[in-house]
Amino acid sequence: MRIAIADDDPELLEQLGNAIDSTPHQCERFRSGTELGTFLKRETCDVVLVDWNMPGRTGLELVQWATSSLQNPPAFIILTSRADKADVVKGLEAGAIDYVVKPESEEVILARIEAAYRRLNAGGPERFGKFGLYEIDRITKEVSRGGEQLKLTNKEADLAILFFDNLNRPLSRAYIFGEVWGSVPEVESRTLDLHVSRIRSKLELRPKHGFAIQTVFGFGYRMDKIVDNTEEM
Repeated sequence: MRIAIADDDPELLEQLGNAIDSTPHQCERFRSGTELGTFLKRETCDVVLVDWNMPGRTGLELVQWATSSLQNPPAFIILTSRADKADVVKGLEAGAIDYVVKPESEEVILARIEAAYRRLNAGGPERFGKFGLYEIDRITKEVSRGGEQLKLTNKEADLAILFFDNLNRPLSRAYIFGEVWGSVPEVESRTLDLHVSRIRSKLELRPKHGFAIQTVFGFGYRMDKIVDNTEEM
């Protein structure tokens, strides 16, 4: 999971960032709403913790903009000292999935992040998934097509499953690296392109099989489910 935090309080930003860094998740930190907005325009994120009052762009403005403008907005949690019920309602109506009144413990905030992610993904995926001709086992990392198990490396299987679990969602290169390689800095950018090429070939991802991986130039990749309009004629 990739998490972003935006807060103009450097101490709180560092505290929460360190807490998230202690988990398997990635954490991106921002000191203003403007910085976070720029990031969300060019990167993929799952959950965002955003302070209500920030310079440049308020948390409420960011939530309203992202939920109405982004194709796949992340789950937003508003962090604020505002405890008035009218403010809570305003935040949720703007599109936030949760509302945390500061101060709150790191343990509770981490739990709220996990809960927000589960809500965003309707409880999270089950072990087995079926996508047309393709079947995946998220535990054993096995991928099959038409009942035939495909020979994939662990990274190829991780990448294929990531794409199936995010159909029609543009994924930035940094997000994919983080989910599959754990943001290992020495991994070359070319590595991702080679892995995408290999799973395209091994899975035979093409329109006639119902799925295709598209390059999103300047951003990353997206796996599309292809609808055969001839069946509706």
